[in-house]
Amino acid sequence: MNLRKLGVAGAGTALLLAATACGPQETKSDASAQAPAGAAAPAAGAYGDGAAGGASPAPAGGPLAVREDAKLGPVVTDAAGFTLYRFDKDTADPSKSTCDGDCAKAWPPVPAGAKPGGVDAARTGAVKRADGTEQLTIAGWPVYRFAKDTAPGQANGQGVGGTWFAVTPEGKKAGVKEAGAGAALPQLSLADDPALGKIIRDGKGRTLYRFTKDTAWPMKSNCEGACLEKWRPAKPVDANAVEGVDPKKLIVLTRPDGTQQLTIDCWPLYWFTGDKTPGDTQGQGVGGTWFAVTADGKLAK
Repeated sequence: MNLRKLGVAGAGTALLLAATACGPQETKSDASAQAPAGAAAPAAGAYGDGAAGGASPAPAGGPLAVREDAKLGPVVTDAAGFTLYRFDKDTADPSKSTCDGDCAKAWPPVPAGAKPGGVDAARTGAVKRADGTEQLTIAGWPVYRFAKDTAPGQANGQGVGGTWFAVTPEGKKAGVKEAGAGAALPQLSLADDPALGKIIRDGKGRTLYRFTKDTAWPMKSNCEGACLEKWRPAKPVDANAVEGVDPKKLIVLTRPDGTQQLTIDCWPLYWFTGDKTPGDTQGQGVGGTWFAVTADGKLAK
């Protein structure tokens, strides 16, 4: 179900979601009891696109170009002017594409061989795909077109599933501030912890946790009273400020005191007061009931 539509839906629709997606809440019965975390990017199907046939692969050989997009800044396009994208689940070092099958129908790989054009030639390369074909890379990242971009200049794939982004001439994600000197973190993103893997963090870099005594059906927090002195409910986020996490999994829970808490896949999320610096995971395994969370809402163990 499209969260952008839900965001403007009436009380009946919101209540229906409460009953079907996460079960009825044991709090207020009005429409605010459970609401989408924000308007998601266009997405449906396994890879954020429901197209069965997809688009034809971009032609090889034509020069790449750079378009100055009003919202995203400089983005790379193919010779026909179509926006090119990178996928968070791929890797750049070593270069590897994880988009095959139906994914590759929705996101056609750009064949290797395109002339650098507006991109520094030193940043372009190629990676061999599972089917033996070679795909263009920029700064090591495999690049793709999007089946729902039907005309040059469109960027309908930006932010789909929280994992697809237009690619800049430097190989970075267009329209996204990356952590670093003076750059703010997205309101929700993934940290690469050496022991736990990729885990969810908030906009302040704090690790977010799940409590195994909570329930997802019905969606309910069982951390109350003294528990809240150490474990603070995570605040709702703007789905357009989420990176690496599918915005469709994010729903807002209204707690018994009327405050709102972010949930993923219907599980309430918290940060731990015992984590003193960004990236700390001191809450991991506390009491055998508190665990950091992966991008799909599962416990990180």
